[in-house]
Amino acid sequence: MIETVQTILYFIAAIVILIGFHEYGHFIVARKLGFKVEKFSIGFGPSLFSWRGKDGEVEYVIAAIPLGGYVKMFGENPYDQVDSEEKVVIPEKDLKRAFNRQAVWKRALVAFAGPAFNFIFAIVAFAIAGLLGREVLPANIGTVVPNSVAEQKGLQFGDEIVALNGQEVGSWQAFEEYLKFSVGEEVVLDVARDQHVKHVTFTLPIPEKDVFLIDVASTLLGVALGMDILIESVMPDSPAEQALLKAGDKIIAVNGKPVYNISTLIGIVGDSPDKRVNLQVIRDGSQLQLRVTPKANNSGRGLIGVRLQAKPWDEHVWQHKGLFESIGYGFTRTWEVTVMTGEMIKRMITASISADNIGGPIAIAQMAGSTASSGLVYFVMFLAFFSVNLAILNLLPIPVLDGGMLMFLALEQVRGKPLSVDMQVRFQAVGMLLIMALMVFAFYNDIMRLF
Repeated sequence: MIETVQTILYFIAAIVILIGFHEYGHFIVARKLGFKVEKFSIGFGPSLFSWRGKDGEVEYVIAAIPLGGYVKMFGENPYDQVDSEEKVVIPEKDLKRAFNRQAVWKRALVAFAGPAFNFIFAIVAFAIAGLLGREVLPANIGTVVPNSVAEQKGLQFGDEIVALNGQEVGSWQAFEEYLKFSVGEEVVLDVARDQHVKHVTFTLPIPEKDVFLIDVASTLLGVALGMDILIESVMPDSPAEQALLKAGDKIIAVNGKPVYNISTLIGIVGDSPDKRVNLQVIRDGSQLQLRVTPKANNSGRGLIGVRLQAKPWDEHVWQHKGLFESIGYGFTRTWEVTVMTGEMIKRMITASISADNIGGPIAIAQMAGSTASSGLVYFVMFLAFFSVNLAILNLLPIPVLDGGMLMFLALEQVRGKPLSVDMQVRFQAVGMLLIMALMVFAFYNDIMRLF
């Protein structure tokens, strides 16, 4: 119960911080350019708290539903067109500051300011994460898969991966991520061995599954961290208990094939519902052969009823950066996440990966809670990652999003006049339906993952 409450609080904190920063971008740029801003709201729905600024013009609101926010500018709503035939008596000083009276470039700057502030937030957050430092696993090869690309190229146990295509690796996590963007391309790997650097060149094959859904290092290249796969606990009345598996058992092979990571084990077991699986385990220094029959879950995947733990052979190392290096890391990491997010969206649109990967509020809340429980630096990195995603999502050319507004403004610039009010309203209705459908689908995915 306490863990659930903490997850919800971290989720709300993440939403308020990122949405607040996004909307502040719209707000501050609009004010600096002379627009009349009527309301700045964090959240939707009924107002919990509200107050007026010193000038009495802007109403600041904290609303009940913390799933978004908005900045209301005078003349922004298509039905509030101040140039319409049915004129309302409005002071000239307010007319001059109306949204639809401003130059196209000014309105475009205001529309782009929200996503821009999210990118700025990500740069700063990643830089802070670099300064704070974090524990990572060194990029040392612990296992070379037989008959793999790695074995053919002469990679060995104990090799330290220094750089990939000239880019310093620094950790196994970074190595795996860089590999994902190198599938199908020639890769030059710098490997340290016996105080010498060896250059290894190879081309990773293109897999059937999407690279973002697999462990590229072990699956395509054939290298893995040195890792013990341990059974942390066994569920009562489960197939594992019936097979006499016990907590503390180290699984070294499945059906005669060595196991290098948890995902490989889960994959084999998941593909074997109601089929006998042979597990080779080590218990108290003795090697045992145990047979277990995974039970199919509602999705048809095999489960044996154990909680697994991966214990790396190498100790975690503390990795942090200096001030200027952290600033550079902020820019570099933000760009990398931007490219990765754009690639994921493209692959979902082209159906090369399943839309089941789309997460909603529950998935975001779980990520917020898990990263926060891991430490401040991981929560900051989650905020940075989420901020980039929020920026890119808002730049999609969908009416009601910032990208939709930029699309309308581009059409206005080309046509020399804006779209008609009715046309704008129709497009916005379609955009709202698309966003609502996406939210419902994401929420459905969240619920299905829970069960």
